[in-house]
Amino acid sequence: MLYLDHAATTPLRPEAIDAMAPYAAGVFGNTSGSHFISRRAKNALEEAREKAARLIGAQPEEIVFTGGGTEADNLALVGTALQSRGRIVTVATEHEAILETARWLEPLDCPVAVVDVDSRGRVDPEKVVAAVDEGGAAVVSVMTVNNETGTIQPVEKIRNLLGDRGTAFHTDAIQAFASMDVDVGSVDLLSLAAHKFGGPQGVGLLYVRKGMPFWPLISGGGQEMGRRSGTHNVAGIVGMVAAMEAAVADRERFRRVTEDARERFEAGLGEQAVRTVPALLTTPHHCHLAFEVDNEAMLVHLDRLGLAASAGSACQSGAAAVSHVLTAMGVSEEQARRSLRFSFGWTTQPEHGDQAAEIVLQAIEASR
Repeated sequence: MLYLDHAATTPLRPEAIDAMAPYAAGVFGNTSGSHFISRRAKNALEEAREKAARLIGAQPEEIVFTGGGTEADNLALVGTALQSRGRIVTVATEHEAILETARWLEPLDCPVAVVDVDSRGRVDPEKVVAAVDEGGAAVVSVMTVNNETGTIQPVEKIRNLLGDRGTAFHTDAIQAFASMDVDVGSVDLLSLAAHKFGGPQGVGLLYVRKGMPFWPLISGGGQEMGRRSGTHNVAGIVGMVAAMEAAVADRERFRRVTEDARERFEAGLGEQAVRTVPALLTTPHHCHLAFEVDNEAMLVHLDRLGLAASAGSACQSGAAAVSHVLTAMGVSEEQARRSLRFSFGWTTQPEHGDQAAEIVLQAIEASR
């Protein structure tokens, strides 16, 4: 099957598989123990923490390993807003991990302001700052790259405009890391998920700026310096960091190849599809298109013909509703139900764009 659903999850990179192997088999210790077997696992954990910190410009003690990107996003809001019972400012096209968490925090004295976006999914930085000025904020959360459309948000400009207002600033960089340079210099909190760039599923991290007051989401044994309790998934963490290193080393090739494949894909489709967001405003590996046929029928035919794509966020398990991202952008329900996301990744080759276009054209004809 030709896989064009990398925004949902990616195949494991060989570097991640090799790094995980010893910890999935022989090195099994609990990092909280004091004997030799535990120390081996603890050393691997802390070495991974140091590498992860170096790759994003952080300090090791600012890295909190989590059970994935959803938990990292949840923890970012809970850790800041609940700690101070403060206001949350976010954006209408954020991942559900942010929007749903904000909704359940609202009755806990954490009011929520959701800022709208334009037809391309971009938020106006001035509107974000205006929302903060209107009632203050414990935390502002704006994702770097949208998981459905690939729209890149002006995160750095928002941070600059916020200045010294005293609000924590979080970005979900989960979809960005594969193709963009990610650095924590302009944020207070940052989320990553391993499986979006060739690491294992079920592992993520949250960067938390040193010295920031923080409330844990998961309590227990006090691991991760009290910010996230629970026995460490050492094999997964080691695999994530190996994938991070590989992704950073591979970025230039990744950007070039995925952009080439995407351009060939779109050229091959001709007038049979319309881009939801101009390519200049998205990452090279995201391609969100509207067709003249129903997306559910298209997905059935694409699957039969050997191409994997999606109709929206893979995190919306069994969802039949129209994407909240497209709704926030002003896309009609009819167009939303004719839209599909194709996403390229580290295993993509340029010719995959040509092959995918041929398959999609067949699926369009079959859907008619």
